[in-house]
Amino acid sequence: MKPIEINEAQEPAKGILEATKSKMGAVPNMFKMMANNPSLLNAYTKADETFRKDSGFTPQEQEVILLSIAVYNECTYCVAAHSFIAKHQSKVSKEVIDALRDRKKLSEAKYEALSKFAVSVTKERGFPTQEATNALKQAGYTDQHVAGVITGVGMKTLSNYINHISETKVDDMFAEFKWEK
Repeated sequence: MKPIEINEAQEPAKGILEATKSKMGAVPNMFKMMANNPSLLNAYTKADETFRKDSGFTPQEQEVILLSIAVYNECTYCVAAHSFIAKHQSKVSKEVIDALRDRKKLSEAKYEALSKFAVSVTKERGFPTQEATNALKQAGYTDQHVAGVITGVGMKTLSNYINHISETKVDDMFAEFKWEK
């Protein structure tokens, strides 16, 4: 697949790329790949927006979910991007970021339960283990959070798959967090 530049994009992808460039100063390579089909870029950005705003998770919990899934799916692009977001925007500790990237147990039990549940939903294709579900509930999460994790899994399915298929190059802004499977 080839990346689609703003001047080549169809609506609504063109408007999304323009708004992203205005907000960030650049268009991430993943968005250029998603712009090959406006429905993909539109679906991803709308899911991301509502996940960030309406999922009931803190910014730190959001990144635990998204980074856990990206690592499980071995998406080198998303691991780099979400590591960057976790550190610079969501203020996730280096310890948590490193543990997620290295597939190590998290020292905070609540984050560990959340990470394991997100991975279980992904790995078991929507049939999380009873153990992962029980641990999530015991950590204080509710049915709202279960449904929110599903939103995160959907988002990462869209982004991880386009990045796998198109072999999306990690942007320079995420380079400090490059990750190998």
